[in-house]
Amino acid sequence: MNLGIKGKTAIVCGASQGLGRACAEALASEGVNLVICSRNFDRIFDTARTISQTYGTEVKPVACDLTHPDSPEKLVREAAGKFDGVDILVNNAGGPPPGTFENCDDDAWEKAFNLTLMSAVRMTRAVLPTMADKGWGRIINLASISVKQPIAGLLLSNSLRSAVVGMAKTLSQEVADKGILINTIATGNFDTERLQSLFESRAKSQGITPKEARAKQEATIPIKRIGKPEELAWLVVFLASERASYITGTTISVDGGAFGGLM
Repeated sequence: MNLGIKGKTAIVCGASQGLGRACAEALASEGVNLVICSRNFDRIFDTARTISQTYGTEVKPVACDLTHPDSPEKLVREAAGKFDGVDILVNNAGGPPPGTFENCDDDAWEKAFNLTLMSAVRMTRAVLPTMADKGWGRIINLASISVKQPIAGLLLSNSLRSAVVGMAKTLSQEVADKGILINTIATGNFDTERLQSLFESRAKSQGITPKEARAKQEATIPIKRIGKPEELAWLVVFLASERASYITGTTISVDGGAFGGLM
């Protein structure tokens, strides 16, 4: 299938590891040029070199912290300087730490607000003018299945990822006539460092091992296993493509069937 995105440019946030890196690699395999970012300087530059050597695409690494208000504009400037602006944005940031209402103070809420919601808001705001000028754009937000079915112990993530969905749905209706399509992926359990840290947290609170915590989680998934990052990345590529030209404002679950609802 010709996806129609060879030669386009994507910004992929949080791309040095996990789901973000898988998305960057999948887009590169389709001939998409990349601007990738992470807070870790060494890791993001190593990732860029590996992706470029593997797929033969141009990759611009940028070390930045998306909780800083000026980072999105910096990334867009890098994309404009290296390529012809931005066509595709993958919003992805590490999730807030676990916590309950009782142990999340104002500082925890503010940090989570900037990390999870405002990073997506600011990145989206930064790319919209270029996409509008081109009359074409794709914005894909990586969220969590918690936006449909809250996860115990993840109060901050449950709350603020849901806010991202509300923003994306509303904005999708405002910019659809400009050729800009916006969708969100509600991710389930994937083999990432983030998931391993959650298993360790649950194991500590439940008095079990991380391996046992993982097995308990796998038992709740109809497919009976944790997902591979690339299994999510290919949906991102499709949503970024010409073949998804009539899909916008959706929140799509990718979770091995774990979500128990109908929608």
